[in-house]
Amino acid sequence: MRGAPIPSLPFLLTLDYAPDCMISVMAANHQLSTPMLQIGEVARRTELTVDTIRFYEKRRLLPRAMRTTGRFRLYTPEDIERIRFIRRMQTLGFSLMEIRELGNLRARSVDACDSVRKLLTTKLAEVRMKMHELERLESELAADLRKCNAELKHRRQHAPGACPVLET
Repeated sequence: MRGAPIPSLPFLLTLDYAPDCMISVMAANHQLSTPMLQIGEVARRTELTVDTIRFYEKRRLLPRAMRTTGRFRLYTPEDIERIRFIRRMQTLGFSLMEIRELGNLRARSVDACDSVRKLLTTKLAEVRMKMHELERLESELAADLRKCNAELKHRRQHAPGACPVLET
């Protein structure tokens, strides 16, 4: 009986034909209504691809999405906020594993501050180490560029020699 309502479900799914194609989940008594969005609309609102959202779900950064009888994923406004949180943490350089941990800590935000502080301290130390390594790399590249410039200047008045960077 494909498409037939399942009597054991505590809610009914309805499709609102509004421009953003929201799906509402209504309690059986019709008193509660939570807007549910399909994955394409969530992707549009979060400026991510559908594949990225599926990837987040597969990596358990997002809770498993509810499904319609047609197997379409449905997301809540809380899911959209969690997706935005994931993106913010990614821009801060956190790994997916760290983001999962931060997401779990977020659920108990009052008790989580010490744990979040430790994660931030560790991430800041990593960033500072990378900055130091990049500064060293920048210095080496600048020195090699000076060697090349000197050789090219030398070639204007003398016979060309081997590239000093490749000779090192």
